[in-house]
Amino acid sequence: MDKLLIEGGVRLSGETAISGAKNAALPILCAALLTREPVTFTNVPQLNDIGTLLKLLAQMGVKVSRGSGSDAGTVTLDASALDNPVAPYEMVKTMRASILVLGPLVARCGEAKVSLPGGCAIGARPVDQHIKGLQAMGAQVTVEHGYVHAVVPRLKGARLFTDMVTVTGTENLMMAACLADGETVIENAAREPEVVDLANCLVAMGARISGAGTDVIRIRGVEQLSGTTHRIMPDRIETGTYLCAAAASGGEIRLTRTSTAYLDSVIDKLMDAGCEVISERDAIRLKAPARLTSVSIRTSPYPAFPTDMQAQFMAINAVANGTAIIRETIFENRFMHAVELQRLGADIRIDGNMAVVQGVSQLQGATVMATDLRASASLVIAGLVAEGETVIERIYHLDRGYERLEEKLAALGARVRRLA
Repeated sequence: MDKLLIEGGVRLSGETAISGAKNAALPILCAALLTREPVTFTNVPQLNDIGTLLKLLAQMGVKVSRGSGSDAGTVTLDASALDNPVAPYEMVKTMRASILVLGPLVARCGEAKVSLPGGCAIGARPVDQHIKGLQAMGAQVTVEHGYVHAVVPRLKGARLFTDMVTVTGTENLMMAACLADGETVIENAAREPEVVDLANCLVAMGARISGAGTDVIRIRGVEQLSGTTHRIMPDRIETGTYLCAAAASGGEIRLTRTSTAYLDSVIDKLMDAGCEVISERDAIRLKAPARLTSVSIRTSPYPAFPTDMQAQFMAINAVANGTAIIRETIFENRFMHAVELQRLGADIRIDGNMAVVQGVSQLQGATVMATDLRASASLVIAGLVAEGETVIERIYHLDRGYERLEEKLAALGARVRRLA
């Protein structure tokens, strides 16, 4: 199993490009199930989760074509021969996003059998909101032997209210509603930029959607959708992660093919920590002070501070001046990285969903273990500023969400290499 070796103490500087957003690409690739015409996507990140989803779509009968070389980020999907609306456990056990095939399959085929998904071990992320929404649209849904089985002649438009803000739930139900009979209204909808990107793609395919980006989304069903070409938005979490790495190291970097447009809460906190951040048209510059000032955060649904950036800010607070309080309100088990950061010398105290981080002047390199995707990123940041060598084990988590991590960090001057 691969490991990452980091020699800390280097101030990051230079320029690197940000990849397409994994959390936008996964639902958008699933949207290809809704049409018989080919759909082409560009700026698709080359990640393990993307590869897993493409294999899943292929076993359903979707023709998958991937570019190479300079076109490696281009994927064309042709679901005209879709004949197997089943997502088996062995293909989806490592990836929660596999549930996103449920809505499109029911809408297109009138039936779907999807294994309950796996993914990061960061707490309960139930699919009951997806099921409740499909039932309200007329589907008969059962959960047996670890599979969600949904059947319906044709979905009917309905008013849907989710008990909690759920990004994948909003995306799943929005896709399902595109081919439903009548109008569907999703209330308490997720407002994340990735939801908007999916909506933009669906509209380009002929869907009738309004309100994406607000908490009420309206979808007027159509008989069929067409093919299109769509570019995946930049990955705002990857962007934030590299900004945090530069900030922690006292560095100065420029990130291209990205924008501050979806990162207001993160940028505000980095500026509060003492960083200078300059927004360009398709790039971001950050210049960090010699030592950061601690910043407290509280995670909440978009547009508030994202839970996917909580671990990275714990890492930068670990070496900042002062004490920070971090409150995690989204997932109940998302402080597992704290124990690993403590192995590097961080002063962190956990009390329920709150972490108190007292900054220290220096972390020390050690062997640590990644527990989930964003926890992995926090350990990388800590390793970059720690004295000596840090070895991060179980980095398959990183490969699920960060494209060419070592290459991009090396472009910024980091001393990092993969160990087999």
